[in-house]
Amino acid sequence: MPPIFPFTAIVGQERMRRALILNAIHPQIGGVLIRGERGTAKSTAARALAALLPQIEAVADCPFGCDPDRPATWCTECHERAEAGEELPRARRRTRFVDLPVSATEDRVVGTLDIERAIQKGERRFEPGVLAAANRGVLYVDEVNLLDDHVVDLLLDAAAMGVNVVEREGISFSHPARFILIGTMNPEEGDLRPQLLDRFALCVNIEGIRDPAARMAIMERNLAYEADAEGFCEEWAAREQTLSSEIARARELLPQVGYSQSDLATIATMMSELGVDGHRADLVVLKTARAHAAFEGRTCLSDRDILLAAELALP
Repeated sequence: MPPIFPFTAIVGQERMRRALILNAIHPQIGGVLIRGERGTAKSTAARALAALLPQIEAVADCPFGCDPDRPATWCTECHERAEAGEELPRARRRTRFVDLPVSATEDRVVGTLDIERAIQKGERRFEPGVLAAANRGVLYVDEVNLLDDHVVDLLLDAAAMGVNVVEREGISFSHPARFILIGTMNPEEGDLRPQLLDRFALCVNIEGIRDPAARMAIMERNLAYEADAEGFCEEWAAREQTLSSEIARARELLPQVGYSQSDLATIATMMSELGVDGHRADLVVLKTARAHAAFEGRTCLSDRDILLAAELALP
């Protein structure tokens, strides 16, 4: 299988790339929806982002890839093992990219509890689903507009809460479900219901590039990749590593990025003047602005951070 097309080699589509990077820095933003015609690098960008992300430290034999340094986010099983005095084994691994098929059912997404085993033997047995595989990784849904509305709701709930709770017949199991949610779609094939569209934190509308020079660059890079994928990726490796390191640094800096009452007033006034319904957008703008400040190496917000965040949250 050829290596993934480099993220930094994508020509143009600045808003799309920025939205993806900011979600990678701060997954609790709540995901990004990319809407655009065919052939505009939507799926290429999603896959390239996952390949770009830094390796993570995980509990080696945990199906959810729990972070050994963050007990508050552990799954039920990791908590029980630690309480029993077991030292959880560690391993470094790449960030997972999980592709969700449009035919996915609720059980396939959230996982299933073996009720019969629980009743007969008193054992709680959980079969992990897509949300388990995607924890601390990228969950990608192509043609998200064709996915069952209820399944989309489940994905958005998990993305917002960072946890997946499965309850059946009075038995429950929970595990962390912190992932970067990326949905792509072609509006010509039908749109999402407004209620679901509103729940994607960031939304980017893209179209084909019209500038002839940029279109030439797209052709040249794609032809070079097709001719020698490994050589092409090697050529872009330094730029990929630089961006990967910048994302890692921004993740570390993010908890230190503060905000003032003035920042909150700016966001609240903007949302009010634009007539934005509800309050979700206010929080999304704040989270996105903090991620952007971290990406630029700052611990205080600027008006530019807020305006840029609003552009992505209110397309």
